[in-house]
This record gives sequence, C-alpha cells and structure tokens, in this order.
Amino acid sequence: MTGTGVADPVSDGLVGDDAWLELAVTCDPEAVEAVSEILSRVAPGGVSVEPGFRLTDEGLGAVTDPSRPATVRAYLPARDARAVREAVATTDRALGHLQAFGLREIGELATSVVHESEWATAWRRHVRVMRIGRRIVIRPTWRRHRRMPDDVVIAMDPGMAFGTGLHPTTRLCLAGIERWADEGLLGAGAAPDGRARLLDVGCGSGVLAIAAGLLGAGELVGVDTDPIAVDATLANARRNRIARRVRAWVGSVPTGAGLFDLVAANLVASVLISIAPGLHDELRPGGRLLASGIFVDREDDVRSALAAAGLAIVRRDAEGDWVALDVERPPSGGRT
Repeated sequence: MTGTGVADPVSDGLVGDDAWLELAVTCDPEAVEAVSEILSRVAPGGVSVEPGFRLTDEGLGAVTDPSRPATVRAYLPARDARAVREAVATTDRALGHLQAFGLREIGELATSVVHESEWATAWRRHVRVMRIGRRIVIRPTWRRHRRMPDDVVIAMDPGMAFGTGLHPTTRLCLAGIERWADEGLLGAGAAPDGRARLLDVGCGSGVLAIAAGLLGAGELVGVDTDPIAVDATLANARRNRIARRVRAWVGSVPTGAGLFDLVAANLVASVLISIAPGLHDELRPGGRLLASGIFVDREDDVRSALAAAGLAIVRRDAEGDWVALDVERPPSGGRT
C-alpha cells in the first residue's frame, strides 16, 4: 500500500514482523525542525529530511530549491497494530496542533508500508543526483548523470550512513571544501607531495573526504563512532578510485595520526563544543577547520568553545537555520 492519508494497520494488512510504516510530511523548510521533533517521538530510528528540489538534465539530476517544501520522513515498526494506530493518531494530532498556529505551511501526514524485504532499496527512490556549488555533483550509484566539463562527480552509495549531500549541513561543508580548493588550500599541504592532509571527523558516508580528494587533497583520514559509517567511507573511496589515499577507523579525536592541514567536522553543536580542544590539536598551526551541523540557536555557544580552544573564525556560511564556520588555528599555534 502506498498513498496519502493515515493507514489503518489492520485493513491495509500492515501487521507483520517484516513490516514498517513510513510517515511523511511535506512542509516549509522553516518548519522542518518542529515537524522532525513530532515524528521522532514515535520513530525509534530517527527522521530524515529531503530538501525541496527541482529537476534538471531532463529529469536525471536535481538542484536544491529552498523555495519549495521539504519532506520529513520517519519509520516505525508495524508488528503491533494497536501501537501503530496509537502512534499515527498521536502524530496526526500533534501535527494538527502545529498546523493550527498557521506560522508555516505544513502538509498532511502521509503513510506507506515498507517490508524488510524491500528495505535495502526502498529509500533509494528519494535520492537524486545533486549539484553542490559550481562543480561538485553527488551521483547515487543507481542514477545516471550527464557530466559537464568541470564537474567533479562523486559516486555515492550511502547505505545506512549519514552523508548523501542532501542535508544542508553536508552541502555547507561541500561548498566550503570547494572554496578551499579554489583558494589553493587542498594542494598546499605540509606533506612531502605538497598536498593537504585532511581529517574528516564523523565521516559518515565519506562524502567530504572523497570530495576533498577528488579536488586535490592528498592523504585522507576519516573517523566515526559508527562502524557502519567507517565501512561506507571505505567502500565509497573504492567506488571513486581513491582508496589508496583513504584510511578510516572507528574513533574520534584525538586520532594519533599526526597533524592535519585541514579538518572537516560535520557534527552537532554539542559534540563540536565538547571536542573543540581536540579539533584544535589535530590541526597544524595555520591549518583550517570546517565546523558544520550547527543549528543557528547554538552558534554563539560553538563560537565561544572554538575561541576558548584557540581557534579563530575566518568565515561564516548559512543555509536556512544551519550554520557552518570556517576556522583557523593561528600560525603561532598557541591558544588564546
């Protein structure tokens, strides 16, 4: 069963050990956080956000369009019909209360059933080729793309790991890495080959490290606390033919891997705050850090933590309510 409206888990034959119910709500981008919070109350696996986009290249590609509504999705196990009915009804009521305020456009709750036999591929229909910045193109391995002369195409199979290029925090990081390339930072490292060493903290699918590698960086290191993310990073490095330059393992900072010219950390504000001194210590003096995943309400807290760790803000970029900070470890290497 697929469609709009609230599913009845009994009449739709939803009950079963292999069944999951997908909840989906389209909404104004400014309402994404509120809608995500409501869906996350009943979804043990969290939520995903598909930004609004418009199709390009005769429908083969897409670019994000912040003027169009985003879609928030969540999944809940459907083994217990009564529990599913209650969860859906609770979610529907909460969304109705939110809609009543009339602050931002919020669509109706839509549901569809996904069986575990379909789970490995069901999510793929929502992921398209995305262009980030001027040159970077994220191409899911099951999609085609008509390459332009200057395109840097990253073939990705994110699997269960975060980092398809769809989320604003990932896009901000990718745009920052492209800017680093334009500034010549990726090819101006302290390594013997003259190319930058880059560390990706919370590497997820490996998309940031791979983008840096394809744009000119040398040695690439990824760390993540999730073993699935580490596996995805290494697999995607092989897909993009840069596996010899990529190392990844389960962990965080300190890495014990020496000093890096560049660090990318697409995390969340609370984690960035807690590891700010560690991020400083991974950078060589004069090195740069991209800190992303910062919700605008926490920006001041992150700035304070980075400053206390001896890091200086070089640039700020934002998309909607998300902020990325381009940061430098002062050439003196000392903390302020």
